[in-house]
Amino acid sequence: MKTQLKKGVLDLCVLAVLDRGDSYAYELVNQLAQGMQISEGTIYPLMRRLQAEAWVETYLVESSAGPSRKYYRLTAAGRAELDAMRREWRDFVSEVELVLSPAPQTEEALS
Repeated sequence: MKTQLKKGVLDLCVLAVLDRGDSYAYELVNQLAQGMQISEGTIYPLMRRLQAEAWVETYLVESSAGPSRKYYRLTAAGRAELDAMRREWRDFVSEVELVLSPAPQTEEALS
């Protein structure tokens, strides 16, 4: 179940990390790995999809230690989508918490 939950929320997490600042894929994986298990192989297809959705855009930065790095940054559409996803996430968590919380005891149950 954890894997399915993670798949459903990975877009939100990546957009949230990029909202803090531009990043390249390896750095994104490292930041995400601080809170969840994720591999580099997961991030590249996801980033291509987010780029196709026009939620992120890329630019190259020269590196003194090898080839140029491709950085990702949020677009205006990506920020709007992140805001919508955050609202949906909060609503979803609230709904799940209602279901998971213990039912109030009735007088019939107490007697």
